[in-house]
Amino acid sequence: LGISLVRIDYAPYGQNPPHTHPRATEILVLVEGTLYVGFVSSNQDNNRLFAKVLNPGDVFVFPIGMIHFQVNIGKTPAMAFAGLSSQNAGVITIADTVFGSTPPINPYILAQAFQLDVNVVKDLEAKFKN
Repeated sequence: LGISLVRIDYAPYGQNPPHTHPRATEILVLVEGTLYVGFVSSNQDNNRLFAKVLNPGDVFVFPIGMIHFQVNIGKTPAMAFAGLSSQNAGVITIADTVFGSTPPINPYILAQAFQLDVNVVKDLEAKFKN
């Protein structure tokens, strides 16, 4: 069919961390709860954050390839359905990919890229190590 559908259940204050779908646009429909959602546009738009608080019945679109996230800002569970414009959308979770790669990216490279102390990078790599 060329599309995918997924149900996403969020624990109270839970999140779907920053990630991207390299081969699909995503449309999310909130069924219950309250979510804070957003995506960051590309460099040509100055990395602008587009974000919104969603209530049941609200819809939000995450363009193909854009880093995006969802956070349950309520103290009760939330549930949403997401449709993706590909049966093979792919998913790249940013922190897992950058700090949990095998073999690891040299921490000095990441320290410079993220303007962090190298020991902070090493701590992050230890947390995300596969």
